[in-house]
Amino acid sequence: MTHYEPPTGVLLIQLGTPDSTKTSDVRRYLREFLGDPRVLDLSAPARALLLNAVILPFRPRRSAEAYQKIWTEEGSPLIRHTEALAAKMQELLGDGFRVAYGMRYQNPPLHDAIEHLVAAGCARIVLLPLFPQYASASTGSAVQHALELIGRRHAVPDVTTINRFYDAPGFIDAAAGIAKRAFEAFRPDHVLFSYHGLPEKQIRKADPSGGWCLQAEGCCERITPANRSCYRAQSFSTTRKLAEALGLEEGSYSTAFQSRLAGQKWIEPYTDKELPKLHDLGVRRLAVLTPSFAADCLETLEEIGIRARCQWAKLGGEDMLLVPCVNADSAWAAAAADMIRAAL
Repeated sequence: MTHYEPPTGVLLIQLGTPDSTKTSDVRRYLREFLGDPRVLDLSAPARALLLNAVILPFRPRRSAEAYQKIWTEEGSPLIRHTEALAAKMQELLGDGFRVAYGMRYQNPPLHDAIEHLVAAGCARIVLLPLFPQYASASTGSAVQHALELIGRRHAVPDVTTINRFYDAPGFIDAAAGIAKRAFEAFRPDHVLFSYHGLPEKQIRKADPSGGWCLQAEGCCERITPANRSCYRAQSFSTTRKLAEALGLEEGSYSTAFQSRLAGQKWIEPYTDKELPKLHDLGVRRLAVLTPSFAADCLETLEEIGIRARCQWAKLGGEDMLLVPCVNADSAWAAAAADMIRAAL
């Protein structure tokens, strides 16, 4: 009699993307994304007022124009890279696993990915949100939503979560390997590590001590029990790990944060404010890594690859290189597969 071992499910979670570059599709995406209380961390009335009176009447059209600049024949770059990563991980993990992917907002939805894994007979599911650094607005929201969906089932599978990999050796090695290959031809005189920004309010909420994050001197210089869930501290840790792997000397690299919204104080330094400072210091050939993103998307390809590059040129910079994210790089796929095995 053959003993049956049910497969283990692997659910890769990304933030999301509109279905197309149409303004209506972008508006629907932004309504769901920015309507999440973990993202716009405001009271319900204030969030509704900001969303409906300030953001949705104007931003969808501008965002649609931005998406049009990075859209491919296959559609969203984010979906294309995530789908390719899932396929590589499935091949590496083998028949004992079923790999699926879904978006926290819009399509393909997490619900469908979970149903696919359950239909395949998975008795255990490993959640891997593809956000290297933990933040309530990204990983926290993704895990909460996935657990809510899984928890509605009559027979709830066992669930394991990998909720951060900002300093995982496999992630660092894969990102550094991509950068090294890019640097061979470009030869930058400075490397900027640009991370997605967060409101300072959300950083302070992650501090269990209530008196460390953004208050203690050098609060992000090392990981401590007080800042182990601090997105900003994890970002600086990723920078240190990557700088070491790349052999960068002190002073030849820096860290900044992009993608902020008006109305709240966001973590600093700001990427667009750092560019003039770097130029004034004599930097001319600038390489930018975006290691808070596991896949290239609007924030990397358009915000940095187009807008920041244009800003750098206007400042008089000689050239700017946007280093690709880990995307579906083979070394990253192997590292992610190893993370799944280790979690089990």
